[in-house]
This record gives sequence, structure tokens and C-alpha cells, in this order.
Amino acid sequence: MKQQFLALGSLLLCISCTIETKAQQTPAFHIGVKGGTNFTKTSTESPSLEGKYGFGYQAGVMTRIDLGSLYVQGEALFNKRKASYESQDGSSSKLTWNAIDIPVVVGYKFIKTDNFNIRAFAGGVYSYAFNNNLSTSRALQEGFKQFDRSNIGVTGGIGADYKNFTLDFRYETGLSSISKEFKSKPHSFSLGIGYFLF
Repeated sequence: MKQQFLALGSLLLCISCTIETKAQQTPAFHIGVKGGTNFTKTSTESPSLEGKYGFGYQAGVMTRIDLGSLYVQGEALFNKRKASYESQDGSSSKLTWNAIDIPVVVGYKFIKTDNFNIRAFAGGVYSYAFNNNLSTSRALQEGFKQFDRSNIGVTGGIGADYKNFTLDFRYETGLSSISKEFKSKPHSFSLGIGYFLF
């Protein structure tokens, strides 16, 4: 838990410093919508299980504050996540869950023009999971019975903007386990397409 609070505190400190150092510039505030896909798996320390990536989707809203070449972006996304496991005996199991993710990232536009940007970003994400379901053996069901709904993670990636359209490719990893018994931490790649309304 201390690691989670330290990571979140470091992120907030970084954002505060960024905004303070760029306070001389007039910030531009944008609001938009976003959707896309995610590819998620959960790691496990169990020698009898191997996590596999599953295909899901996401949709939500986003805000961005532009500070010259720097920017701060926050999102509220609904994610449908799917992952699978393969056991040593050859059987497979599927894990699905819904989550509300709230990522906050700080980014830098290393190519910046009036209509086109290429950028990189990193930050933190809070995730709240619900409606989890595991189609598998009773042993695995017991292991995920205490599904940890709250998770803090880190995220980073690259993106491009063209006029009001935006495209992000990012990687996200959880800092805490969704199953304490199997030490399962979520790892996810996502591709998102968004449009800023203003």
C-alpha cells in the first residue's frame, strides 16, 4: 500500500511542478470522447498457471490542458477486460471483469505544429473493478474469490494528434494484485482513438 501512495504522490508532485513552471503560458483546456481496444493479461506466481492476453474494449471521456509543448491529460474510461490462463494439465480458464479507469498523465509534444503533434507521455492510473467472472475449476475460483477491486498502476506510451483527432498507444501495469493468492497483477496494452469537441 505504501508503494501505491508513493507512486500517486510522485505523480501529483510532477504535475504540480509542471503546471507551476509553465504558469506564465496561457493554458488551453480541451474536452473530448475516446474509445478503443485493450489487450490484457494477469501475471501469476503460480508455477501451474500461465497468463495469456485477452481482447477487450474501452470507452469514455478525456480532458487535456496544453502548456506549450507540455500537457496534462486525465481520462475516465470504462474498460471491459478479458484474460485467460493455461494450466499444466492443458486446461484453460477465462477471466473477465469490468473496470472504471482514471489515468492522469503528463506528456511532451516532441513534434508540434498547428495541426499535427507527435508526443510521449507517462503517469498513473486508478482502477476500480466490478462484475468479475471466472469460468474455470473450483480451485481457481477460490483463488479469485477475494478479487481486489481497487488497483493503482502506472502507464506510459506514445500518441499523435491531427487537428481534433487523437491516437494513443499505451502500456499499463498494476502495482497491486487483483488476486492475493496468485499474486496476479494486470498488464495491458491499449489503442485508443479520440476526438476533442473543443
